[in-house]
Amino acid sequence: MKDIKIIVATHKKYKMPEDEMYIPVHVGREGKEDLGYQGDNVGDNISEKNPYYCELTGLYWAWKNLDAEYIGLAHYRRHFIHKKYKDRFQGIATKEYVDKLLDDTDVILPKRRKLYIETIYSHYKHTMYVETLDETRKIIEEKCPEYIDSFDKRMKSRSGHMFNMCVMKKEILNEYCKWLFNILFELEKRIDPKQYSAFHARYLGRISERLLDVWIDKNGIKYIETRVIDMERC
Repeated sequence: MKDIKIIVATHKKYKMPEDEMYIPVHVGREGKEDLGYQGDNVGDNISEKNPYYCELTGLYWAWKNLDAEYIGLAHYRRHFIHKKYKDRFQGIATKEYVDKLLDDTDVILPKRRKLYIETIYSHYKHTMYVETLDETRKIIEEKCPEYIDSFDKRMKSRSGHMFNMCVMKKEILNEYCKWLFNILFELEKRIDPKQYSAFHARYLGRISERLLDVWIDKNGIKYIETRVIDMERC
C-alpha cells in the first residue's frame, strides 16, 4: 500500500480515527497545555501564527516535517468518508479506501460546496473584511500574474472546495504550499491581523480556502472528490 499520512488538525482532546494513516496534530500548540498529540510547534513551524492561520499551521508543519508519499489534512470534527454509516466514526475514510482512490489520481479534495445565490467573492465580503481579499488579488498580480485570470474566475464562481482539506502527492503539495504561503506571508505583512477581533484575525486561514481552487485551476491539476462529514452536525 502507499505511504499516506493525513493529519487531523485539533485544538482540543477529541475522539480520533484509529486508522494508522491519521496523525492527530495539536495546532497552535506553542505555549499551550500538552494534549498528548503531536504538536505543530516542533521542527520548521509557524505554530504561533495559529490565531490567524487556523489549520494551516498544521498543514505547514506537515509540509515541512512529514516524510510520506502522500500527505493530507482533515479536521477533528470534519473528515473524508467512504461509506454510509450509523456511527459517524465508522464512516471515516480508511487507508484502504484512500489508497484505492490514489490509484487514479494524485489529489483528493472534498466535494464542492455550492453557494447557489452568492459568489465566492460576495460570500467572503459578507463574512469577512473584503479588503483582505482585494489585497490578495494585488499580491497575486504582483508576484504571480499568471494566476490572475484563474483568481478572477474563481471569485465569480458559486462553488468551491472548502475547509483546506486535501490529500496530495508530496511533490504536488510542495509546489502548492510554496505558492500559497508565499502569498499569505506577504499578505500578513501588509495587513496586520492583530488589528482585528479574534474572528476577523483568522482572515489568512479563510483566504487560503479560496486560493486552493485558484491553484488547482491554473495548473490543470486533476483530482477526485469524496464526501465529507461534520462529526458534530445534528
